[in-house]
Amino acid sequence: MSQEKFLEPWQLRAAFARSLSDMYGKEVPAYTALLEVSHEVNADFVAAYGADAERLGSIDRVTAERHGAIRVGTPTEIAQVARIFGAMGMRPVGFYDLRDASSSSVPVISTAFRPIDRDELARNPFRVFTSMLVPGDRRFFTRDQERRLDEFLGARRLFGPELLRLADRAETEGGLPAADATEFLRLATEAFELSREPVDQAWYRELEAVSAVAADIGGVTSTHVNHLTPRVLDIDDLYARMTARGITMIPAIQGPPRWEGPDVLLRQTSFRALAEPRTFRTPDGQVVEDSLRVRFGEVEARGIALTREGRAAYDTAVAQLDERAAGVTEAERQAIGREIWQRTFPDTEAALADQGLGYLTYELSDEHGDGGGAGHHGSSEGPGTLAGTRAPRVVRAPVVYEDFLPRSAAGIFQSNLTEEGAKDAGQTGAKRDDDWMAGALDRELHDPFELYARQVERSRRATAETLGVDPETLTPATNPGGQS
Repeated sequence: MSQEKFLEPWQLRAAFARSLSDMYGKEVPAYTALLEVSHEVNADFVAAYGADAERLGSIDRVTAERHGAIRVGTPTEIAQVARIFGAMGMRPVGFYDLRDASSSSVPVISTAFRPIDRDELARNPFRVFTSMLVPGDRRFFTRDQERRLDEFLGARRLFGPELLRLADRAETEGGLPAADATEFLRLATEAFELSREPVDQAWYRELEAVSAVAADIGGVTSTHVNHLTPRVLDIDDLYARMTARGITMIPAIQGPPRWEGPDVLLRQTSFRALAEPRTFRTPDGQVVEDSLRVRFGEVEARGIALTREGRAAYDTAVAQLDERAAGVTEAERQAIGREIWQRTFPDTEAALADQGLGYLTYELSDEHGDGGGAGHHGSSEGPGTLAGTRAPRVVRAPVVYEDFLPRSAAGIFQSNLTEEGAKDAGQTGAKRDDDWMAGALDRELHDPFELYARQVERSRRATAETLGVDPETLTPATNPGGQS
């Protein structure tokens, strides 16, 4: 008798991403159109740029890549989420405070669950941006609303005991036998399906007056996928193609502007949230038909991860852009953004790393020639060499940004809200930070900058070990074109 197949965490992760994508496509048909256009854009981009198109990830990885977004209400719920994703080899990375990230009312804090090792990311980079409501923040909720939210959220159960039991077992044992894996994936997918249970109309509308995001979390008895995001290699092309199909997109692409230098961090956009039919229970007990706009189709383009210094430069550039572009058209804003980027960032990948602004790993090239081709939008990485030798060639490769931007996330949320909500800036906000989040999760909250720096250092040491040299002697050479 053959032994039953055993699924490792990365296999559970890949299968869950596929299962969630299939489910979400049935619930939100426009998502299927988004996938179709994404595949078209990526195929055309690879045809146009060849091997250089895969500088920030193989086309197989990019095609399979997804990030999901979910929302929960309590520390208990987010700790349970951590257990479920922990079974799939996904760890909490980063702390995001969306409460001050936009002008609209978004009373949540967030983290992201994702693989943290380079090999695991290459196998399947599925990640889930997970937000949690902050009922104790007086800028958004009264003391009475906090009390009622605590009661409502405390009474619901998002994840059943069998799902949590299998999750804990998978994390402890490093995976699950096929039969148990199938059941785990079924239960996990069902946990994020849109519920058809009637919504308490009065309670939902009260919360919606504060924030549509708050109502989506605290006004229903379940959770669900808010968006499932594919990755594209040219987000501007996708935006144009979706618009040409008659699909209403949000007004702008969030994140850095398009320019001739290296793509950095993350650019995101989405189609507008669609009206989905839902049933409501009125105060007199009737069940009536209505609709909600809470789920939308997001898409992303990922660039190079920035160092702390690079991120500080980015934040400064964004602040300058806000100041100079207030009240202008989107086209004018993009033009101003390009001008600011030209002053802030170098126009090659190598210079980005040499100035301590971005992360590049050390790799041995397949050839002893020039190595390292030109990057998208004019970015380039020159060849490297072992100090004092001419061969073998050492090149540097960009580290993909695997995380999120609170401002961009809030901007996507805001662009899909029907109302701004209410926020009393005169009140004191509840303190929440990365230490608080780690305590709620009862797990290590990984620092993304440390993860990227570790990846670079490991690549340096591995390359040096292969060559049998001191890692400190491994330095990039000057590009023949004068760019290094």
